[in-house]
Amino acid sequence: MSSLPTKYTVGDYLAERLVQIGIRHHFVVPGDYNLVLLDKLQANPNLTEVGCANELNCSLAAEGYARANGVSACVVTFSVGALSAFNGTGSAYAENLPLILISGSPNTNDASQFHLLHHTLGTTDYSYQLEMAKKITCCAVAIARAHEAPRLIDRAIRHALLARKPCYIEIPTNLSGAECVRPGPISAVTYPITSDKAALEAAANCAAEYLSGKLKPVILVGPKLRRAGDGAEEALLKLAEAMGCAVAVQPAAKGMFPEDHKQFVGIFWGTVSTDAADSIVHWADALLCVGTVFTDYSTVGWTAMPDIPLMAAEMDHVTFPGAHFSRVRLGEFLSHLATQVKYNNSTMIEYNHLKPDPVLVHTAAPGDELTRKEISRQIQALLGPKTTLFVETGDSWFNGVQLKLPPGAQFEIEMAWGHIGWSIPAAFGYALRHPDRKTIVMVGDGSFQVTAQEVSQMVRFNLPITIVLINNRGYTIEVEIHDGSYNKIKNWNYALLVQAFNGEDGNAKGLSAKTAGELQDAIKVASENTQGPTLIECSIDQDDCSRELITWGHFVAAANARPPRLSGA
Repeated sequence: MSSLPTKYTVGDYLAERLVQIGIRHHFVVPGDYNLVLLDKLQANPNLTEVGCANELNCSLAAEGYARANGVSACVVTFSVGALSAFNGTGSAYAENLPLILISGSPNTNDASQFHLLHHTLGTTDYSYQLEMAKKITCCAVAIARAHEAPRLIDRAIRHALLARKPCYIEIPTNLSGAECVRPGPISAVTYPITSDKAALEAAANCAAEYLSGKLKPVILVGPKLRRAGDGAEEALLKLAEAMGCAVAVQPAAKGMFPEDHKQFVGIFWGTVSTDAADSIVHWADALLCVGTVFTDYSTVGWTAMPDIPLMAAEMDHVTFPGAHFSRVRLGEFLSHLATQVKYNNSTMIEYNHLKPDPVLVHTAAPGDELTRKEISRQIQALLGPKTTLFVETGDSWFNGVQLKLPPGAQFEIEMAWGHIGWSIPAAFGYALRHPDRKTIVMVGDGSFQVTAQEVSQMVRFNLPITIVLINNRGYTIEVEIHDGSYNKIKNWNYALLVQAFNGEDGNAKGLSAKTAGELQDAIKVASENTQGPTLIECSIDQDDCSRELITWGHFVAAANARPPRLSGA
């Protein structure tokens, strides 16, 4: 006897499509406009519902899940839910992640009857949310009739998968349970767009010819490399070894090229670069930019823009001086170019003269007061091939970038959107998808206060995430950009707060460390706690921040302070 439901609905259709594209967890906050839809999603045995504390956290948890899984889903209610979830959706857009934002909406009869409804702006036009969603997604659809649901759902999901951007699907509360047809083959949604063969061939040939005329080529890797998928990271490694040149990465691409590889020359971040990466990048006469993103943050207030013409290999096109090739997929281009280029290791020969000597790391005595450097030293010892390190906006960026990633270790950062508090829900979403990996979060006290509630979900799902909370009593990154009394925050008892999330059945541990020895002991406790999260509050001096943050902050402040350009100037 078939176990299939006798009535197949819009909600069933959506659930099946989510499963077919690889989603196993969907993140939700219930509201009366999405309750029937949640029932339908719950009924699919291949989906696990993950309730979140609020819609901001829900969207950021889905963003983190997309980093681990390649695609995610976030389900919220109309207006009061979706407008909050737009924040994490914006992050997914900026970070090139296909997050499917699904919102319940009012009954289809209400608009024609000019009803004023709860969870709206108090007008009879409910289209404002769809119009807003269009600005932060690659495709936004609102289902008005059940028979249109298959076409619109498929269209939105396909756009998200191809563009590596979020999409938006709006489903009225009375249509989630309305009858519709069953889905056709999923290949109609997931079938990839491949490179145009002629364009690919021409792009690789022209790029190889361009590089052959240069003496000092360098590859610069950006965060879009991993988002491109299709074996792009493996293809880059193949190309780099064929070229023999130096390979630097942008901070948001840390971990996308092996740091133990002989051609890795560090993080290129202008004046706050690591391992003299800036010296070799500025020495180059050809820069092959692979999935790069140049923003005020990644260029240190526009002071680190390369001053030579760039060859840019993007996710779906290639551009370099005098040429442009559309519909060229990044992974395919890198693989093809690897067969065309000539070996030229001149930048590696030069880099071996520039490479700084290894830094001698001081090990603090157990009774010494805790410092930022000692925290980093002890975190370095935790990194292994099955570790994923999340670094929060703030000094954690700079401390995290300085760490050395062993083979297999992963690094997650949200540099384009830069939302403080991102790391806590994002790490939760990531760990749900990758319970086999050890997830560590470096977060400041100010950022933690924004999204702290999601630690309770780590408790609920027994996730052994280690949270290293650096408590310097304020927004240190903002202090270095522009100081003021608004950068001081109310101190919390963070260790006690985390224990409060346990309720009667949780296994979270909250610990405090003020000395090097106390941190070492706390890390041991965290490693033994396999049934829940462990937060270690590390108290350090307010003025103990990295030189890199101070330098970066000054240049970003200068960029922010540029006077308006006069009209016509």
